[in-house]
Amino acid sequence: MEPIRFILNETDVTYDGDATARLLDVLRDTYHCKSVKCGCKEGECGACAVLLDGALVNACCVAMGAVDGRRVMTVEGYRETERFQVLSDAFAELTAVQCGFCIPGMVLAAESVLSHNPHPTEQEIRVGLSGNICRCTGYNAIVNAVKKASEEANGLW
Repeated sequence: MEPIRFILNETDVTYDGDATARLLDVLRDTYHCKSVKCGCKEGECGACAVLLDGALVNACCVAMGAVDGRRVMTVEGYRETERFQVLSDAFAELTAVQCGFCIPGMVLAAESVLSHNPHPTEQEIRVGLSGNICRCTGYNAIVNAVKKASEEANGLW
């Protein structure tokens, strides 16, 4: 079995395990990326959302063999960026975080939305976040936080 080489949070890594293992499990168990959570195991809740070559995906639906030669970004890596700080500040200011379970996936979904359109409408934000379930805040505070981040980004996206 060939090793799987990929870039995880801007670091080259090699995985020597089962190519059919779920990216979700490998990120949590092998690389200790605890922001990637197991919620539904079906790709419906967004708790395991990561960026794969910049595209938002649910890690529970991705086999390790599919990440060979690709870039995987989790919140552990994303939090080192200026973009994260803008989103984090907006989420905090508008109290868009309660329990925090959904927030890593929401933040990466927001990054995906803003990277495709730096000035989205409310509807575009809602559509972009729609694959992530939040059981605490509802969605209005989160949508407003993404909108605020887009307004205060100063060209980051």
